[in-house]
Amino acid sequence: MTAITHHISDALLDAYVTGSLGHPFAVVVAAHLSLCDACRARAEAAEMLGGSLLDRLAPAPLSAGAQDRLLAALDDASPPPLQSTASGIFPAAVMQALGGQPPKWRMLGGGIRQQILSADSQGSLRLLYIPPGRAVPAHSHGGLELTLVLQGDFSDSEGRFGPGDVEIAHDEIDHQPVAGPDGPCICLAATDAPLRFRAMIPRLLQPLFRI
Repeated sequence: MTAITHHISDALLDAYVTGSLGHPFAVVVAAHLSLCDACRARAEAAEMLGGSLLDRLAPAPLSAGAQDRLLAALDDASPPPLQSTASGIFPAAVMQALGGQPPKWRMLGGGIRQQILSADSQGSLRLLYIPPGRAVPAHSHGGLELTLVLQGDFSDSEGRFGPGDVEIAHDEIDHQPVAGPDGPCICLAATDAPLRFRAMIPRLLQPLFRI
């Protein structure tokens, strides 16, 4: 893998470490951390700092019935999901989202494919397959978009992104990612709002493809 040059921001990393980051973005961050030694070290340092701060807090008394509620919650808890391991280009966090199975691609047009991994009130998470040299329709954003490259590369107005790189696109970025010429680009993308396409046809197809 080439050197990773586009990393997770401090704000997103802090939100991930504290558990306040929405599920789609948390999967992207977890996948990136498994590939990036620098960001993984930053996350571990943030966790250690948070633990140190918690140790300094004065204990607070439990409210009446807290123990009973805790025991009842433990009785009602569902078993944790089976943990997946990395497979090929897909980190463990992605394989977990895939349910341990290979991607089931759905054609979007022009050879571009996707698989939606989750979509709820927190946002959407999807895998994208972009053929070499193919451009994604030009778009801006109504919110945040995180895109992690798993294979190949793409370039846009913000630079070139290769394996392990994360593009952080917000509502001020208008771009058109183009896959590199040497092979297909496979990405993991999370959004918390629909994309804003420039062209009419992508806008018409947007509800069908849930982009």
